[in-house]
Amino acid sequence: MKKALPLTLLAGAALLATSAWAQSNKPPKADAHMQKVLDAHAALNPKPIETLTPDEARKQPTPADAVKKVLTDMKKSTAPEPGVTVKTMTVGSGAASFPVHIYTPEGKGPFPVMVYYHGGGFVIADTKVYDASPRALAKMANAIMVSVDYRRAPEHKFPAAPNDAFAAYQWTIEHAREFNGDPARVAVGGESAGGNLATVVSMMARDKQVALPLHQLLVYPVVNDDMNTPSYQKNAEAKPLNKAMMAWFFGHYGGDPKSPYALPMKAASLKGLPPATIIAAEIDPLLSEGKAYADKLKKDGVAVSYKEYKGVTHEFFGMGAVVPKAKEAEQFAADALKKAFKAK
Repeated sequence: MKKALPLTLLAGAALLATSAWAQSNKPPKADAHMQKVLDAHAALNPKPIETLTPDEARKQPTPADAVKKVLTDMKKSTAPEPGVTVKTMTVGSGAASFPVHIYTPEGKGPFPVMVYYHGGGFVIADTKVYDASPRALAKMANAIMVSVDYRRAPEHKFPAAPNDAFAAYQWTIEHAREFNGDPARVAVGGESAGGNLATVVSMMARDKQVALPLHQLLVYPVVNDDMNTPSYQKNAEAKPLNKAMMAWFFGHYGGDPKSPYALPMKAASLKGLPPATIIAAEIDPLLSEGKAYADKLKKDGVAVSYKEYKGVTHEFFGMGAVVPKAKEAEQFAADALKKAFKAK
Protein backbone atom coordinates (compact mmCIF):
# COMPACT_ATOMS: atom_id res chain seq x y z
CA MET A 1 0.00 0.00 0.00
CA LYS A 2 1.38 3.41 -0.99
CA LYS A 3 2.09 5.83 1.79
CA ALA A 4 0.06 9.06 1.63
CA LEU A 5 2.05 12.21 0.96
CA PRO A 6 2.15 14.76 3.81
CA LEU A 7 -0.33 17.62 3.43
CA THR A 8 2.54 20.13 3.42
CA LEU A 9 4.03 18.44 0.34
CA LEU A 10 0.66 18.32 -1.39
CA ALA A 11 0.05 22.00 -0.62
CA GLY A 12 3.51 22.86 -1.89
CA ALA A 13 2.96 20.93 -5.11
CA ALA A 14 -0.40 22.66 -5.63
CA LEU A 15 1.20 26.05 -5.03
CA LEU A 16 3.94 25.30 -7.57
CA ALA A 17 1.37 24.13 -10.11
CA THR A 18 -0.71 27.28 -9.56
CA SER A 19 2.37 29.44 -9.89
CA ALA A 20 3.41 27.69 -13.11
CA TRP A 21 -0.09 28.13 -14.53
CA ALA A 22 -0.08 31.82 -13.62
CA GLN A 23 3.32 32.29 -15.25
CA SER A 24 2.27 30.44 -18.41
CA ASN A 25 -0.88 32.58 -18.64
CA LYS A 26 0.85 35.89 -17.94
CA PRO A 27 0.74 38.35 -20.86
CA PRO A 28 4.03 38.70 -22.78
CA LYS A 29 6.32 41.56 -21.79
CA ALA A 30 5.77 44.85 -23.60
CA ASP A 31 8.73 46.52 -25.23
CA ALA A 32 10.11 49.67 -23.59
CA HIS A 33 8.21 52.13 -25.79
CA MET A 34 4.90 50.31 -25.39
CA GLN A 35 5.45 49.98 -21.63
CA LYS A 36 5.90 53.73 -21.37
CA VAL A 37 2.42 54.19 -22.87
CA LEU A 38 0.94 51.55 -20.54
CA ASP A 39 2.54 53.25 -17.53
CA ALA A 40 1.19 56.63 -18.66
CA HIS A 41 -2.29 55.15 -19.05
CA ALA A 42 -2.13 53.63 -15.56
CA ALA A 43 -1.05 57.03 -14.17
CA LEU A 44 -4.28 58.51 -15.52
CA ASN A 45 -6.19 56.18 -13.13
CA PRO A 46 -8.70 54.60 -15.51
CA LYS A 47 -11.44 52.55 -13.90
CA PRO A 48 -12.01 48.98 -15.16
CA ILE A 49 -14.32 49.38 -18.18
CA GLU A 50 -16.14 46.13 -17.38
CA THR A 51 -17.35 47.58 -14.04
CA LEU A 52 -18.90 50.71 -15.56
CA THR A 53 -21.97 51.79 -17.45
CA PRO A 54 -21.40 52.65 -21.12
CA ASP A 55 -21.74 56.36 -20.34
CA GLU A 56 -19.15 56.10 -17.55
CA ALA A 57 -16.84 54.02 -19.74
CA ARG A 58 -16.87 56.69 -22.46
CA LYS A 59 -15.48 59.21 -19.97
CA GLN A 60 -12.43 57.15 -19.00
CA PRO A 61 -8.87 58.04 -20.01
CA THR A 62 -8.02 56.40 -23.33
CA PRO A 63 -4.79 55.00 -24.80
CA ALA A 64 -4.76 58.15 -26.96
CA ASP A 65 -4.69 60.21 -23.76
CA ALA A 66 -1.76 58.10 -22.60
CA VAL A 67 0.14 58.87 -25.81
CA LYS A 68 -0.43 62.59 -25.22
CA LYS A 69 0.88 62.21 -21.67
CA VAL A 70 4.03 60.48 -22.94
CA LEU A 71 4.57 63.28 -25.47
CA THR A 72 4.01 65.92 -22.78
CA ASP A 73 6.42 64.18 -20.41
CA MET A 74 8.98 64.15 -23.25
CA LYS A 75 8.31 67.87 -23.78
CA LYS A 76 7.11 67.20 -27.31
CA SER A 77 4.11 68.69 -29.11
CA THR A 78 0.74 66.96 -28.81
CA ALA A 79 -0.65 68.79 -31.84
CA PRO A 80 -2.04 66.62 -34.66
CA GLU A 81 0.48 65.71 -37.34
CA PRO A 82 0.48 68.41 -40.04
CA GLY A 83 -0.03 67.87 -43.74
CA VAL A 84 -3.65 66.68 -43.53
CA THR A 85 -6.85 68.72 -43.57
CA VAL A 86 -10.11 67.51 -42.03
CA LYS A 87 -13.70 68.43 -42.80
CA THR A 88 -16.97 66.92 -41.59
CA MET A 89 -19.92 65.79 -43.70
CA THR A 90 -23.13 63.89 -42.87
CA VAL A 91 -24.38 60.50 -44.03
CA GLY A 92 -28.11 59.76 -43.96
CA SER A 93 -30.87 61.93 -42.54
CA GLY A 94 -32.99 62.23 -39.43
CA ALA A 95 -32.40 59.86 -36.51
CA ALA A 96 -30.31 57.52 -38.67
CA SER A 97 -27.80 60.19 -39.71
CA PHE A 98 -24.20 60.25 -38.50
CA PRO A 99 -21.07 62.28 -39.26
CA VAL A 100 -18.04 61.29 -41.31
CA HIS A 101 -14.73 63.10 -41.15
CA ILE A 102 -12.77 63.54 -44.38
CA TYR A 103 -8.96 63.44 -43.93
CA THR A 104 -7.28 64.79 -47.07
CA PRO A 105 -3.51 64.81 -47.70
CA GLU A 106 -1.68 67.63 -49.43
CA GLY A 107 -1.59 67.45 -53.22
CA LYS A 108 -3.72 67.79 -56.30
CA GLY A 109 -5.86 64.64 -56.40
CA PRO A 110 -8.26 63.14 -57.15
CA PHE A 111 -7.12 60.79 -54.38
CA PRO A 112 -7.94 57.15 -53.72
CA VAL A 113 -10.13 56.70 -50.64
CA MET A 114 -10.35 54.41 -47.64
CA VAL A 115 -13.46 54.29 -45.45
CA TYR A 116 -12.10 53.95 -41.91
CA TYR A 117 -13.98 52.55 -38.89
CA HIS A 118 -12.72 53.29 -35.38
CA GLY A 119 -12.43 50.80 -32.52
CA GLY A 120 -14.03 50.76 -29.08
CA GLY A 121 -15.93 47.49 -28.90
CA PHE A 122 -18.96 49.03 -30.70
CA VAL A 123 -19.70 50.84 -27.41
CA ILE A 124 -17.01 53.41 -26.53
CA ALA A 125 -14.65 55.80 -28.34
CA ASP A 126 -15.18 57.78 -31.53
CA THR A 127 -13.25 59.25 -34.42
CA LYS A 128 -11.61 61.86 -32.14
CA VAL A 129 -10.08 59.14 -29.95
CA TYR A 130 -8.75 57.39 -33.05
CA ASP A 131 -7.74 60.56 -34.93
CA ALA A 132 -4.06 59.57 -35.17
CA SER A 133 -4.73 56.48 -37.32
CA PRO A 134 -6.62 57.99 -40.28
CA ARG A 135 -4.40 61.06 -40.09
CA ALA A 136 -1.23 58.94 -40.41
CA LEU A 137 -2.69 56.73 -43.14
CA ALA A 138 -3.90 59.72 -45.18
CA LYS A 139 -0.39 61.11 -45.24
CA MET A 140 1.54 57.84 -45.63
CA ALA A 141 -0.76 56.30 -48.27
CA ASN A 142 -1.47 59.62 -50.00
CA ALA A 143 -5.17 58.82 -49.82
CA ILE A 144 -8.33 60.35 -48.38
CA MET A 145 -9.64 58.71 -45.22
CA VAL A 146 -13.37 58.86 -44.56
CA SER A 147 -13.56 58.27 -40.81
CA VAL A 148 -17.02 57.16 -39.70
CA ASP A 149 -18.78 58.01 -36.43
CA TYR A 150 -21.22 55.09 -36.70
CA ARG A 151 -23.94 54.80 -34.05
CA ARG A 152 -22.85 52.90 -30.94
CA ALA A 153 -24.40 50.28 -28.69
CA PRO A 154 -26.22 49.83 -26.38
CA GLU A 155 -28.30 52.81 -27.51
CA HIS A 156 -28.08 51.37 -31.03
CA LYS A 157 -27.54 47.63 -30.86
CA PHE A 158 -26.55 45.29 -33.69
CA PRO A 159 -27.13 45.60 -36.63
CA ALA A 160 -27.02 49.42 -36.39
CA ALA A 161 -23.21 49.60 -36.58
CA PRO A 162 -22.76 47.38 -39.67
CA ASN A 163 -25.71 49.04 -41.37
CA ASP A 164 -24.15 52.47 -40.74
CA ALA A 165 -20.76 51.18 -41.87
CA PHE A 166 -22.21 49.92 -45.15
CA ALA A 167 -24.21 53.12 -45.66
CA ALA A 168 -20.98 55.10 -45.21
CA TYR A 169 -19.23 52.93 -47.78
CA GLN A 170 -22.01 53.43 -50.35
CA TRP A 171 -22.16 57.16 -49.57
CA THR A 172 -18.39 57.43 -50.13
CA ILE A 173 -18.63 55.89 -53.59
CA GLU A 174 -21.53 58.17 -54.50
CA HIS A 175 -20.00 61.39 -53.12
CA ALA A 176 -16.23 60.84 -53.54
CA ARG A 177 -15.90 63.43 -56.29
CA GLU A 178 -17.36 66.09 -53.97
CA PHE A 179 -14.27 65.86 -51.73
CA ASN A 180 -11.67 65.21 -54.45
CA GLY A 181 -11.81 61.42 -54.10
CA ASP A 182 -11.78 58.77 -56.82
CA PRO A 183 -14.96 56.64 -56.61
CA ALA A 184 -13.26 53.86 -58.61
CA ARG A 185 -10.57 53.40 -55.94
CA VAL A 186 -12.22 52.83 -52.55
CA ALA A 187 -10.96 50.55 -49.79
CA VAL A 188 -12.22 49.84 -46.27
CA GLY A 189 -10.33 49.47 -43.03
CA GLY A 190 -10.48 49.75 -39.28
CA GLU A 191 -9.19 48.74 -35.88
CA SER A 192 -10.68 46.16 -33.49
CA ALA A 193 -14.48 46.63 -33.72
CA GLY A 194 -13.71 48.80 -36.74
CA GLY A 195 -11.81 45.91 -38.31
CA ASN A 196 -14.94 43.84 -37.82
CA LEU A 197 -17.01 46.49 -39.60
CA ALA A 198 -14.54 46.75 -42.49
CA THR A 199 -14.69 43.04 -43.29
CA VAL A 200 -18.46 42.94 -42.69
CA VAL A 201 -18.90 45.78 -45.19
CA SER A 202 -16.88 43.72 -47.66
CA MET A 203 -19.24 40.77 -47.06
CA MET A 204 -22.32 42.96 -47.42
CA ALA A 205 -21.02 44.41 -50.69
CA ARG A 206 -20.42 40.88 -52.00
CA ASP A 207 -23.81 39.62 -50.83
CA LYS A 208 -25.74 42.65 -52.11
CA GLN A 209 -23.80 42.56 -55.40
CA VAL A 210 -22.57 46.13 -55.20
CA ALA A 211 -19.05 47.32 -56.06
CA LEU A 212 -16.51 45.60 -53.82
CA PRO A 213 -13.89 47.55 -51.90
CA LEU A 214 -10.48 47.26 -53.55
CA HIS A 215 -8.88 46.18 -50.27
CA GLN A 216 -9.69 45.56 -46.62
CA LEU A 217 -7.26 46.69 -43.90
CA LEU A 218 -8.04 44.78 -40.70
CA VAL A 219 -6.11 45.84 -37.61
CA TYR A 220 -6.59 43.27 -34.80
CA PRO A 221 -10.21 42.74 -35.90
CA VAL A 222 -12.96 41.34 -33.69
CA VAL A 223 -14.19 38.38 -35.75
CA ASN A 224 -15.31 35.74 -33.24
CA ASP A 225 -16.79 35.29 -29.76
CA ASP A 226 -14.65 32.32 -28.66
CA MET A 227 -12.99 33.56 -25.46
CA ASN A 228 -11.07 30.32 -24.85
CA THR A 229 -8.49 30.73 -27.61
CA PRO A 230 -4.77 30.59 -26.73
CA SER A 231 -4.45 34.38 -26.89
CA TYR A 232 -7.54 34.93 -24.73
CA GLN A 233 -6.00 32.62 -22.13
CA LYS A 234 -2.54 34.17 -22.36
CA ASN A 235 -3.83 37.75 -22.41
CA ALA A 236 -6.87 37.41 -20.15
CA GLU A 237 -5.46 40.11 -17.86
CA ALA A 238 -3.66 42.16 -20.51
CA LYS A 239 -3.93 45.92 -20.80
CA PRO A 240 -5.50 47.96 -22.26
CA LEU A 241 -7.83 45.16 -23.48
CA ASN A 242 -8.66 42.06 -21.45
CA LYS A 243 -11.09 39.16 -21.50
CA ALA A 244 -13.58 40.75 -19.08
CA MET A 245 -13.80 43.87 -21.23
CA MET A 246 -14.54 41.81 -24.33
CA ALA A 247 -17.40 40.05 -22.52
CA TRP A 248 -18.72 43.49 -21.51
CA PHE A 249 -18.50 44.75 -25.11
CA PHE A 250 -20.27 41.68 -26.51
CA GLY A 251 -23.03 42.00 -23.91
CA HIS A 252 -23.79 45.60 -24.82
CA TYR A 253 -23.44 45.12 -28.58
CA GLY A 254 -26.14 42.46 -28.73
CA GLY A 255 -24.85 40.86 -31.91
CA ASP A 256 -26.50 37.74 -33.30
CA PRO A 257 -23.92 35.02 -32.45
CA LYS A 258 -24.88 33.08 -35.60
CA SER A 259 -24.64 36.01 -38.01
CA PRO A 260 -21.44 36.55 -40.02
CA TYR A 261 -22.38 40.24 -40.06
CA ALA A 262 -21.78 40.18 -36.29
CA LEU A 263 -18.98 37.58 -36.20
CA PRO A 264 -17.27 37.11 -39.59
CA MET A 265 -15.64 33.81 -38.55
CA LYS A 266 -19.15 32.33 -38.56
CA ALA A 267 -19.45 32.87 -42.32
CA ALA A 268 -19.98 29.70 -44.34
CA SER A 269 -17.65 31.11 -46.99
CA LEU A 270 -15.36 34.10 -47.40
CA LYS A 271 -14.94 33.50 -51.12
CA GLY A 272 -15.14 36.61 -53.25
CA LEU A 273 -14.01 39.08 -50.59
CA PRO A 274 -11.37 41.70 -51.44
CA PRO A 275 -7.66 41.12 -50.71
CA ALA A 276 -6.85 41.77 -47.07
CA THR A 277 -4.04 43.12 -44.93
CA ILE A 278 -4.29 41.92 -41.33
CA ILE A 279 -2.20 43.45 -38.55
CA ALA A 280 -1.97 41.72 -35.16
CA ALA A 281 -0.44 42.54 -31.76
CA GLU A 282 1.24 39.93 -29.55
CA ILE A 283 -0.26 41.24 -26.29
CA ASP A 284 -3.89 41.05 -27.32
CA PRO A 285 -6.77 38.64 -26.56
CA LEU A 286 -7.73 38.93 -30.24
CA LEU A 287 -4.41 37.64 -31.60
CA SER A 288 -5.54 34.04 -32.19
CA GLU A 289 -8.76 34.93 -34.00
CA GLY A 290 -6.99 37.42 -36.25
CA LYS A 291 -4.59 34.70 -37.38
CA ALA A 292 -7.45 32.21 -37.76
CA TYR A 293 -9.37 34.70 -39.90
CA ALA A 294 -6.32 35.25 -42.11
CA ASP A 295 -6.07 31.47 -42.56
CA LYS A 296 -9.78 31.17 -43.35
CA LEU A 297 -9.56 33.94 -45.94
CA LYS A 298 -6.57 32.22 -47.58
CA LYS A 299 -8.37 28.88 -47.57
CA ASP A 300 -11.30 30.51 -49.37
CA GLY A 301 -9.03 31.96 -52.05
CA VAL A 302 -8.62 35.51 -50.76
CA ALA A 303 -5.15 37.07 -50.98
CA VAL A 304 -3.94 37.97 -47.47
CA SER A 305 -0.91 39.75 -46.09
CA TYR A 306 -0.64 39.04 -42.34
CA LYS A 307 1.84 40.51 -39.86
CA GLU A 308 2.14 40.17 -36.09
CA TYR A 309 4.04 42.76 -34.07
CA LYS A 310 5.82 41.50 -30.97
CA GLY A 311 6.01 43.39 -27.69
CA VAL A 312 3.01 45.62 -28.37
CA THR A 313 -0.59 45.57 -27.20
CA HIS A 314 -4.07 45.99 -28.59
CA GLU A 315 -4.48 49.70 -29.51
CA PHE A 316 -0.81 50.12 -30.50
CA PHE A 317 -1.69 51.04 -34.09
CA GLY A 318 -1.90 54.82 -34.36
CA MET A 319 0.75 55.34 -31.65
CA GLY A 320 3.47 56.05 -34.20
CA ALA A 321 4.43 59.28 -32.42
CA VAL A 322 5.85 57.32 -29.47
CA VAL A 323 5.95 53.60 -30.39
CA PRO A 324 8.32 52.72 -33.27
CA LYS A 325 6.54 49.44 -34.02
CA ALA A 326 3.31 51.40 -34.45
CA LYS A 327 5.00 53.56 -37.07
CA GLU A 328 6.21 50.36 -38.77
CA ALA A 329 2.66 48.96 -38.76
CA GLU A 330 1.25 52.20 -40.15
CA GLN A 331 3.80 52.08 -42.96
CA PHE A 332 3.02 48.41 -43.63
CA ALA A 333 -0.67 49.28 -43.91
CA ALA A 334 -0.02 52.35 -46.07
CA ASP A 335 2.19 50.35 -48.45
CA ALA A 336 -0.54 47.73 -48.84
CA LEU A 337 -3.09 50.43 -49.62
CA LYS A 338 -0.82 52.16 -52.15
CA LYS A 339 -0.24 48.82 -53.88
CA ALA A 340 -3.99 48.11 -54.02
CA PHE A 341 -4.80 51.59 -55.34
CA LYS A 342 -2.02 51.44 -57.94
CA ALA A 343 -3.27 48.08 -59.24
CA LYS A 344 -6.64 49.58 -60.14
